[in-house]
Amino acid sequence: MPGSCQLLTGVYLIVGLTWFNVFGNAALLYMAGVAFTVNGIHWFAMAHSRYFGSSAAPDGWMVIAYLFVPVLGAYVFAKAGDVPVMIIFIGLTLIYLVEVPTRLAGWNGGSRLVALLQCLTGIWLMYCAWAVTVNLALGYKLWIQTAVQGEYR
Repeated sequence: MPGSCQLLTGVYLIVGLTWFNVFGNAALLYMAGVAFTVNGIHWFAMAHSRYFGSSAAPDGWMVIAYLFVPVLGAYVFAKAGDVPVMIIFIGLTLIYLVEVPTRLAGWNGGSRLVALLQCLTGIWLMYCAWAVTVNLALGYKLWIQTAVQGEYR
């Protein structure tokens, strides 16, 4: 399910930006579209290998390649001044950085650190989702800057 949702969202953003030109602030949404699409594909690949009972160790090699996406996202959102989303991508970068030695070298402590980083990044992601929703829907002024709002609130 996560792979389906991310892939669908990424394709929606990319098609909207490239075919129909319907979104504003294209640079940030393009990066978001790339990240959603790539991570959706990543979820499908992991689910496929787990379905067939394959080892999780080769995921370490895939994580090396996928590490470039959150690094790129952190850079793009930092340059655009979108700090809350940049923090999400920094969290993803840290998760992938710990995931590599955990998968490839069998680092036992890495699993707990990955779980902690996932939890912290997930909490921040949920705050951002909450803040954007109540800011747009109810006119609240929670601290968040998004590609949609374009200013700190």
